[in-house]
This record gives sequence, structure tokens and C-alpha cells, in this order.
Amino acid sequence: MTAEFVLSGVCHAYGAGMDALEGIDLTIEAGQHVAIVGANGSGKSTLLKMLDGLVFARAGVIEAFGHALTEDALEDPAFRREFRSRVGFVFQDADVQLFCNTVFDELAFGPLQLGLMPEDVRTRVAETAEALRIGKLLDRAPYTLSGGEKKRVAIASVLTMRPQALLMDEPTNALDPRSQVWLLDVLEEWKRAGRTVVIATHDLSAAAESCDRMIVLSEDHRVVADGAPEEVLARRDLLLSVNLIHEHAHRHGADRHVHPHAHEHEHA
Repeated sequence: MTAEFVLSGVCHAYGAGMDALEGIDLTIEAGQHVAIVGANGSGKSTLLKMLDGLVFARAGVIEAFGHALTEDALEDPAFRREFRSRVGFVFQDADVQLFCNTVFDELAFGPLQLGLMPEDVRTRVAETAEALRIGKLLDRAPYTLSGGEKKRVAIASVLTMRPQALLMDEPTNALDPRSQVWLLDVLEEWKRAGRTVVIATHDLSAAAESCDRMIVLSEDHRVVADGAPEEVLARRDLLLSVNLIHEHAHRHGADRHVHPHAHEHEHA
């Protein structure tokens, strides 16, 4: 396997005394599907943004596709163009990502920035819209869409660029159960195609279904587990300690039982 992202001793802080990540050492190989999970504020969204060059480390080194990923590197037009063509990012809030007049324009924007010919752009838009079942939305303005429709369009706007690695922040947020199944099918197709996917999520069920590797961040912003989902999820004491599940007491007649439950955070 070829390493696509390598993080060595990476630390980050938002302002004085507001640590977001501490001593992160990770290697993400080409074709892996990785879930970064952790409680609210653990740093999982920050880590994902680092992989996309949206946030930079205050200490440590980040490499992408064999090259240092730094602010200076992204100032170089050739490097920035190459990197942006290979990595796609889907934000947690679709409204942050959508800004064009129509859904068609949203899907066409990325390929046009890559310099594709108009006919090739139209082909990509049509193919992606059909695959994601949003063809009927192409003439709609994004602000008129439901939350789930916006999420689909946001994902489609990244997929039209056909990135090598797809980064998704809380991908199941705002999706109804049917759309969540659809998303898992899309990720399965990407897995079969050998493309890399990294998601940041609190949804342990979706993470287990869509990924072959699970990385757990603690509330002090460190990696405390890294392995196959079934192995990580079997460590109930660990999940309790990082606030990903909680114990809830139930009373059955005169008996009181304690059962673990996954947290349902609204935001990452």
C-alpha cells in the first residue's frame, strides 16, 4: 500500500490554552476507509480539516501524497491545483458548501476550476446526478432544497471532481434513514474502486458499516485506539472513558440494570 497521508507529532490549538489535537501520529494508506470518532470537542473535525489543508499544525509534520502539506506549499499554484484535484472535502453543514445559483452550477463548479472542457463538465454532472439520484434537482436553487437534498448536492459537488481521497465531516447528519443507506452504498462503491475515504463522525453504527479502520480520539485530543471497527467497538470501557457511550440504568421490577448506550451528539 502507498501512504496518502502521514501525520507525525501533530499538535494544534485554537488560541491560548484551547488545545484541539495533541501528539497525533497517523498513516492513512491509499484505498483505506477510515472513521475518526470521538466525543464533542475531541478534535476529529480539526484533524479532518488538516488533511484538507484548511487547518495547519502548530507543531509536527503533515504529508499528503509524499509532499509536505503546509501553508507555503499551498501558495504554489501547481501544488495547490494538484492537491485540490486529488482531495475532496464535504463539510458537516451543507449550507457552508453551497453557493451557486443552481444545483447544476454547484456540480459544475469544481470540474470547471480543474480546467475541463464544457462538454466534459456536462458529462460529469449528468453522470454524478444520475448516480446520486438528484437529476430532478439540477435546475433548483440550493436554498430551496431540504436538508437531506442539500447534503446530497454537497456530496455530488465533490464527487464531480473525482478526487482520489474523499474527506467527510459528519456525513450522516441531516440525512433520513433511507438517505443514510444510500450514502453507505456510495461509500461501498468507492471502496470497491480503491479510493480513500476518511470520515469524522460520532455515529458509531455508520462508522462500523462504512469503514475498515476506526481511530478514536479522547477528550484530551489524543489517539487512544486505532484498529478494526469490531475490535474497537468491543472495548466498552474505552468507549465509556472517551464519552462515546454512556451507561443508562433501567429498572425491571425490583431489579436495576445498567446498559451502555451510544451518545447522540448533534454536532462534532
